[in-house]
Amino acid sequence: MSSTDCAIEARQLVKTYATRGRKHGIRALDGLDISVPRGMIYGLLGPNGAGKTTTVKILTSLARPDSGTARVEGIDVLAQPGHLRQVIGVVAQRSGADPTATGRENLMLQGRLYGLRGHAVGARVDDLLAHFGLTEAGGRLVKTYSGGMQRRLDVALGLIHRPAVLFLDEPTTGLDPESRTAMWLEIARLAAQDGVTVLLTTHYLEEADRLAGRFAIVDRGRVVISGTPDELKGELHGDAVHVELPADTDASLVRDVLAGLPAVRDVLIAGRDVSARSDDGAAAVPVVLAELQRAGIHAASVAVARPSLDDVYLRHTGRRYSEAATPDGNVADDERELAEASK
Repeated sequence: MSSTDCAIEARQLVKTYATRGRKHGIRALDGLDISVPRGMIYGLLGPNGAGKTTTVKILTSLARPDSGTARVEGIDVLAQPGHLRQVIGVVAQRSGADPTATGRENLMLQGRLYGLRGHAVGARVDDLLAHFGLTEAGGRLVKTYSGGMQRRLDVALGLIHRPAVLFLDEPTTGLDPESRTAMWLEIARLAAQDGVTVLLTTHYLEEADRLAGRFAIVDRGRVVISGTPDELKGELHGDAVHVELPADTDASLVRDVLAGLPAVRDVLIAGRDVSARSDDGAAAVPVVLAELQRAGIHAASVAVARPSLDDVYLRHTGRRYSEAATPDGNVADDERELAEASK
């Protein structure tokens, strides 16, 4: 892909945050590279602390990298931040709307900040309120909005000036399933009908699989693999075989048992979970269970599935996606984690 085909290009981005108690600080980005084609939904998929939010902050001129280069719509992010902000929209993890103002007032202010005046700003606000189903709520204070309404308003604020590129940082975190589905439909429409390039950060595997035309898995500040969901899942030929072991099982014994079976390959053991590939998962399961039992290991459960993004993540990082997230399942933004680490 040539640079002229890219809406976003980042090369070898490095960013380190100084923290108390750590001599070398925390390296949030460690040579990150991405190339985002125009008019596409491009996903950055990764768990807490992977570097997704730091990447967005650099690409939107809200932070400077220690080294590396970045361009958005051909604009040098570091050299021309003012020009950059005219062509991008940003929806951060935390709402940027003023809760003590109405939805309409928030949109009017945002429009004026981008130079819209007179009838033009009013018409644009009316269009966005109608489009996002907020016309009746437009006169209400934002603090009275539901979570889904607030996120729709956030996206409307990011679109007020018709940006060429929209950055969505964890746009559906905290939403109920119905609101999340509605947001997915809107994001898909922005790219398909309006031609907006969308950079979406997410920690939801399903969200990346469903929305992103291409995505990159970000792990510990680097892109470990990128491609379309179908391409990356297609590289994992055959079926995924998952076995849950009893507590205190000897992992080395399990590895030795499975290493001698031609029915499975690419065996990975993480705690009590065993994952392997097989050309015929249904046929491999009884063989695997029999060999484990012969070694005195009785599996707690076993499952066969087609390749998933979790399997892709496991293959390229060596651990399951759920193991990389926070214990309570809530994935905070990178900067919050870094702030905690610096205390």
